[in-house]
Amino acid sequence: MAKTPKSKGSRISAGLLMFRRRKNKLEVLLAHPGGPFHVQKDAGAWTIPKGEAAPGEDLLTRAQIEFEEEVGFRPKTVRDYIELGFIIQKGGKTVHGWAFEGELPESFECKSNLFEMEWPPHSGKRKQFPEIDRAEFFTEDIARQKMKPTQIPFLDRLRAAID
Repeated sequence: MAKTPKSKGSRISAGLLMFRRRKNKLEVLLAHPGGPFHVQKDAGAWTIPKGEAAPGEDLLTRAQIEFEEEVGFRPKTVRDYIELGFIIQKGGKTVHGWAFEGELPESFECKSNLFEMEWPPHSGKRKQFPEIDRAEFFTEDIARQKMKPTQIPFLDRLRAAID
């Protein structure tokens, strides 16, 4: 895979793309951002569970931590992670991705970390929101419509790796 681009002040995130095979179809787990700005957004808003890494931090380890913090589930029996390289999002953030095959337990409920922000704007009031308000499996075709367009190469790379 290519090396991470070095640009002054660029932010780096790392995330995991969980996948499963159902009825001969590839399905991937995507996360919907929480907070008031994403409530009405669907197509093009979903993302792989990810989070920002500190300089020099091991990116796969950060991706695993973020997956658990954002989704509320720790995959315990992952044999191999598939390196998906990186993409650069619209805002300039570099996102490194890995994929793994897995399944959520039947009792799964998305439980994400919270963040705090002023809401409503200019009100002086602070409110907490989940980083991720939903996490769902989608077929590959639907995932391509739901996820941020800049993250679609992760799907292409996953497909190439498992075919």
